[in-house]
Amino acid sequence: MRIALKLDELGVDYIEGGWPHSNPKDAEFFRAMRERPLGRAKLAAFGSTRRRGVRPRDDENLNAIIKADVPAAVIFGKSWTLHVREVLRATWEENLAMIAESVEYLREHGLEVIFDAEHFYQGYQEDPEMALASVETAWRAGARVVVLADTNGGTPPHEIYRITLEVRRRLPSATLGIHAHNDIGCAVANTLMAVAAGARHVQGTINGIGERTGNADLVAVLPTLELKMGFRVLRDEPPRVKYSRLGELSRLVYEALGVQPNPYQPYVGEFAFAHKGGVHADAVLKVPRAYEHIDPELVGNRRVIVVSELSGGASIVARAAEELGIPLDKRSEAVRRALEEVKALEREGYSFDLAPASAILILTRHLGLYRERFRVIEWRVITGPSEQSYAIVKVLVGGAERLEAGEGVGPVHAIDVALRRALTSAFPELRSVALRDYRVTLPGSVRGTESAVRVIAEFHDGQRVWRTVGVSTNIVKASVKALVDGYDFALQRMSLPQGTAL
Repeated sequence: MRIALKLDELGVDYIEGGWPHSNPKDAEFFRAMRERPLGRAKLAAFGSTRRRGVRPRDDENLNAIIKADVPAAVIFGKSWTLHVREVLRATWEENLAMIAESVEYLREHGLEVIFDAEHFYQGYQEDPEMALASVETAWRAGARVVVLADTNGGTPPHEIYRITLEVRRRLPSATLGIHAHNDIGCAVANTLMAVAAGARHVQGTINGIGERTGNADLVAVLPTLELKMGFRVLRDEPPRVKYSRLGELSRLVYEALGVQPNPYQPYVGEFAFAHKGGVHADAVLKVPRAYEHIDPELVGNRRVIVVSELSGGASIVARAAEELGIPLDKRSEAVRRALEEVKALEREGYSFDLAPASAILILTRHLGLYRERFRVIEWRVITGPSEQSYAIVKVLVGGAERLEAGEGVGPVHAIDVALRRALTSAFPELRSVALRDYRVTLPGSVRGTESAVRVIAEFHDGQRVWRTVGVSTNIVKASVKALVDGYDFALQRMSLPQGTAL
């Protein structure tokens, strides 16, 4: 329901809410949505054409769509002779009757009907006339849109364009749609090619989530249609207004699935506008469009300058300006020394493109801006067969030692609890800072035959998010390094005067 309301806010025309005849949850969704009227979008229920040998009024699937009490129905029917012959075990005439009677029955009950021609592109390649007959039958029966589906996702873009263009010529009055799967990685490209050939109704999902390898990702399709191809899509608002909602919607869907967002996702991914190479970073800071195809803010994203072994001085300068508000000279000796240390650590397994806050701490030390607020003198962890672990941390703050203990689910949680207790008693401002995410990767054997682990810790304070990194052959030691950097970064940023001239 939250996703449906966000889609409506984004300004889509139809929200296909599920197949009410297939499972109780989808039927319950339609009942629940009656209490949440949509502002713009039409809610649509999904289903198939009537069963072979069953009259429409006796078909439970069609009647479930009607009982869903929605303004629109999306029904699929066969357009490939293989499916009619081998799956339905019906004649082609029976198939056309099933399509026509199902569309007409739903129309008689006041529903707007969208007909999905299942496996259309495969059917067209095998028997063009039969495939065309299926969509023409649906159109003449009253379907508002006939959707050409690449159901097995195996049709390349040039074939999508050729076939869609031919259908456009044969059925000039029909409103055509495209439903693309991603089995060869072309769902987005196929959707755009179908629109270029005359389709005006696009089906897809947020983040491309779908069966097998997924469906066309609307997060990529929608802004491309408007910003690159000149079509007006979604509600009638400026692009900067409507597409700024894409990132939020994308994250909501990932959250609902319990899946980590794809940082490389076009437009909304964390790295979609990230610049790592020194030449790229330097150029994009001078002329953004030299390496960015659009202004990141158009889609609610931002430019990221990554600090890594490939970086030049411009990367560190840009990162410092962004995080700390410090104007720097990229040719300064301090910047050069900081970059050398970053490159040396990355050879040991560190990854500062994933955890730039740790790199910024290195820079502040070389700039002479770093002020030691605390130091971890010692730590110990006790763990056993149960999930509970216990930790002791000794911290030096202001010349005095503080000893705290913590209990948690696993050693890292226990260490974090103990460290937070030691620090927040001395620095109450850290109470707003919390560990949000924790990831462990294996960068490889970096010390002879010993296997190192890399820990990335993500923190937030309600407004900002930052990541730090620790590397060691001891997973707890790597975790402590990342945790200490995370809280240290927060304190350094809080205490550093903004706009410090260097």
